[in-house]
Formats: sequence, C-alpha cells, structure tokens
Amino acid sequence: MVTLRGFVFLGNYRWHVLISKKEWISLQEREQLATRLGFILVSAGCAVGLGNVWRFPYITGRYGGAVFVLFYVLFLMVMGLPIMVCEYAMGRESRRNLAGAMLALEPPGSKWHIYGYLGVMGNMILMMFYTTVAGWGLAYVYHTAVGHLSMLSPEEVEGFFASFVANTPQLVLWMALTVILGFIVCSIGLQAGVERVSKVLMSGLFLLLIVLIIRSVTLPRR
Repeated sequence: MVTLRGFVFLGNYRWHVLISKKEWISLQEREQLATRLGFILVSAGCAVGLGNVWRFPYITGRYGGAVFVLFYVLFLMVMGLPIMVCEYAMGRESRRNLAGAMLALEPPGSKWHIYGYLGVMGNMILMMFYTTVAGWGLAYVYHTAVGHLSMLSPEEVEGFFASFVANTPQLVLWMALTVILGFIVCSIGLQAGVERVSKVLMSGLFLLLIVLIIRSVTLPRR
C-alpha cells in the first residue's frame, strides 16, 4: 500500500499525517459545498439550534432583557468564536468527520482521537433530544396547516399540547418521520440535499423572524 506523508502546522506544533493513496484520492474527490452562501446557511442552521429559537426568548425576558443579550453576545464572541474557528480549521485541514479529524491531526502516540469518539457519542445523545422536539415542531406544522389550532384560546392551546405529549405513539411517529426526512436529505448529497434544503429552510426562518418582529412591535399596548 502506497502511503503519503504530509505535515499539518497549528501554532508551534507539527503533526505527521499518514494516509493511503486511495484515501488521498477519495479526499480530493469528496463533495464540497457549492457556494459561500450555502456554507453560511448550513453553518447557521447548525449553530442556531432549537434552544436559541425556543428557549432563548424565555430566558432573555427572565434574566434581564437587553443586559442579558449583551453579556450573551460578549461570551459568545470570547468563548464560542475561538472554538468555532478551531473546528473549521480542523475540518478544512483534515477533511474528515469529527472522529477522523482528531485521529488524523493528533501527534504520533497520543490519544487525542478518544475525544473525537466522545464527541460522536455526545452528538448521538443530542440527537435524541433534537429529533424529539423537531418532531413536535413538525407535528405543529401539520396541525396548524389543517386548522386544528385555529381560533383556540391560550388555555385550549395549552390543553392541546398536554394531550399531544401524553400520546406516546404519536410522539414516536413524528420523531420517526423527522429522522427519515433527515436521512433522505443526507442521502441525496451535500450540494443537492443538505445545501439546497438549508437554503430554503434557513431563508424561511429568517423571513419568519422578520414577520414576527414586525408583528410584535405593531401589537396594541395593554
């Protein structure tokens, strides 16, 4: 087997990267995002999680409003931005998944690749939560579209949610549908699947946020 030796420089450290010729060709032919806009929207879709859309408004109102947002952005820049840049650098240099990147870039004889596997396990645990709540959202899209939530009072909406989450088979159905849709999008490919869907969904999310902002500032005072 032909082996290629390369060097990766990060700061004052240099790592040896040993890969087979077949793997090198595979890396060169690996599909990439087609446009910069697609990269930005896919990254935003990964970063803007359910917590930001669902829980962030609640904790903002509870913990100080604008002051909370100011400190949130500050810590995001101080702590989140360096980690994000590090992730991009590792992915760009190794062109592998999370576990493969740690294995390719670690110094010889070290065990840094273990953290890559722990990261994969963490993502799997996170997906248990994300697919469940995303299934709720998908179910609400359906019920809203067919008119099940039309003209309901806040108390009736609360009762609808309570009965919905108490129906375990229905929750499993919507979660399974969410997982299947995700697999379908990923199976289509990076450009035709993930990038194209992200452009549509993230653009729709931004438009929805604009509509909600306009609606919020035009509500009558009470």
